[in-house]
Amino acid sequence: MVAAEPAALPYEASIFDPAPIPFERLGLDTRLLSGIRDLGWSATRSVQSGVIPFALEGLDVIACAETGTGKTAAFLVPILQRFLNAVPTRPAATRALVLAPTRELVVQIEDQVQGLTYHTAVSSVAVYGGVPMDVQERALRAGVDIVVATPGRLMDHMRHDSVNFAGIEVLVLDEADRMLDMGFWPDVQRILSALPATRQTLLFSATMPGEIMKLTQEFLRSPKFIQVGRRGGPAQTISHSIQVIPRAEKVEWLARWLRSHAEGPVLVFCRTKIGADRLASSLSRMGIRTAALHADRTQQQRMSAVEGFRTGAFPVLVATDVAARGLDIEGIAHVVNFEVPDTPETYVHRVGRTGRAESTGSALTLVAPEEERALRALEKAVGVQLQ
Repeated sequence: MVAAEPAALPYEASIFDPAPIPFERLGLDTRLLSGIRDLGWSATRSVQSGVIPFALEGLDVIACAETGTGKTAAFLVPILQRFLNAVPTRPAATRALVLAPTRELVVQIEDQVQGLTYHTAVSSVAVYGGVPMDVQERALRAGVDIVVATPGRLMDHMRHDSVNFAGIEVLVLDEADRMLDMGFWPDVQRILSALPATRQTLLFSATMPGEIMKLTQEFLRSPKFIQVGRRGGPAQTISHSIQVIPRAEKVEWLARWLRSHAEGPVLVFCRTKIGADRLASSLSRMGIRTAALHADRTQQQRMSAVEGFRTGAFPVLVATDVAARGLDIEGIAHVVNFEVPDTPETYVHRVGRTGRAESTGSALTLVAPEEERALRALEKAVGVQLQ
């Protein structure tokens, strides 16, 4: 693991930590405002305050903010206002494309689209793997207004000539750094090459690695840059602690801690899929209701694990980094790293599952003696003292 400070951005920050704005003051369509009220929102959060006014003007935007800050609404609200404010001039066609790295994130973005568009005729579809393609294909061919997709599955549909993106007006790249980490960037670039050159592009990321910063200069036009919180750092609402313990004793220690100290849902991260399965099985045998979530689980298994965790049927969810993005569940009290994360970005994304929406949360990392050197490097890179 290499400890490094975030590199300088090639853009001057337009806004740092913007103040809340009542949604009523943004001049939004009454139908959109009705959806916003239904969701219980009254004022914007920081990233929304920064992004929405610029996006409503049709400008390109880069937003750097930790997870859990409300980035989804920051791009959906201006997209929907744009659609509701314009009279269609051509037959039904897809007008907005949202790319996200995981199927969980795609589903949750689509859920928010459904909530915001309840009082409108705007149509959308979620496109992701692990489920049959036929329903998705019919929606794509019909030209739904908004497509929310993972790059891999969208490429499958493009190879089958199921998509027509000639009418795309807005492109959103959500969790851009995670798409880079997961190896999706070649697919993203192929998708970009199939889109109209004249469009609005909105890019959101919790961290800004150098590769992302370089690539943004290729496909964004004079973007506004919004900075919320410390770039590359976790939310200030999260407390951080460690437990130094031999590797062989971690499972027993964690089980005792879960029984005696954990209040509220606990998300435990493991480095490997096999490790996640083994830990979930061990905790279950010890009488702790636990589910496992990783890429080798079927879509139904993944949905059942997430829903069980959301409802409390499983107070503990053991996951690989497939859940570090896209798992937007309110009230996760604790995040536990079963091993020291490999990179600062991984740590930031994992612990960002707690302390969301300005609530408090805790992050605990279990550190074997041989992992202490990696821990010190992590502290330096993230700028947080773990003790």
